[in-house]
Amino acid sequence: MDAKTPRQSDEANEREKEKLCSKIGQLQMEVEFLKKKLESFRAKNPPIVFHLWDGYNQYLYYDESIILKQLSYYPFIQLGLISVFILIAYIAFSNFRKAEENQVWVGLSKETAHQLGTPISSLMAWVELIKSEDKPNPALLTEMSKDVERLKMVAERFSKIGSKPDLETNNLTDILSEAVGYIKTRASKKVQVQTHFSTDDFIPVALNVALFEWVIENLCKNAFDAMEAKGELNISVLHVKDEVHIDIQDNGKGIAKTRQKTIFNPGYTTKKRGWGLGLSLAKRIIENYHNGKIFVKQSEVNKGTTFRITLPVQQA
Repeated sequence: MDAKTPRQSDEANEREKEKLCSKIGQLQMEVEFLKKKLESFRAKNPPIVFHLWDGYNQYLYYDESIILKQLSYYPFIQLGLISVFILIAYIAFSNFRKAEENQVWVGLSKETAHQLGTPISSLMAWVELIKSEDKPNPALLTEMSKDVERLKMVAERFSKIGSKPDLETNNLTDILSEAVGYIKTRASKKVQVQTHFSTDDFIPVALNVALFEWVIENLCKNAFDAMEAKGELNISVLHVKDEVHIDIQDNGKGIAKTRQKTIFNPGYTTKKRGWGLGLSLAKRIIENYHNGKIFVKQSEVNKGTTFRITLPVQQA
């Protein structure tokens, strides 16, 4: 082996010194780090003392682990996420309610136009009949007068939708007979409307006549649509103790069981041009204004549907 020159030996010694100085520096840094950690441990938690022999004691300083520290933040993170979820749900619900309100107002205007359409069409037909005759027929003039009164009543109905109307005690059979009579003369000749009650029966019920008649007409029109203007419609009245039941039965398309609980929701409709407000408003009028009930008593697809209205009877 070749002997190292003095110069090479000095360079080797210098490198060894540099390595040694570097290790010493690292050790000093580690010692400083441990000292700081020890001070932080002392400040956070009291040490665990181990009593050894001959009066010697050992002290164990400790702190929470990194995972435990991270877990301590999780409840706050969860609360934050829940708050964000609640905020998103509130915004979505507000937008949904606003959209529903807009739909109701739009549908209400359509429903108004639909309600006005029947008496207006009738008036146009009466006018044409009068023009074709030399002398006015008193019966035609009577029907025209009814349609004019109907226009006034429609306006009155929709003016009362937004506020609780006044109720007056009336004979239910008289009001029901009048409402059915009006819609019957304007229905298709292929529809047979049968009433199973007598106007001689006095059943005192607190009613707002304009709104109650609208409910009956709306249910009858829905029945005509379900029967496609051809079939049989039966309207029955059953007085039981302090209640009276009004059943409106058709032999039309019927309603599936899965849909019987949703037909009264705003926006539900099976008609191409419908807005789904008729039954929703009918439910509000009967239950909120008249303290009664309205529901599907019985329905079977392709066999027919029976709607029942239950109202409290006034004491005689």
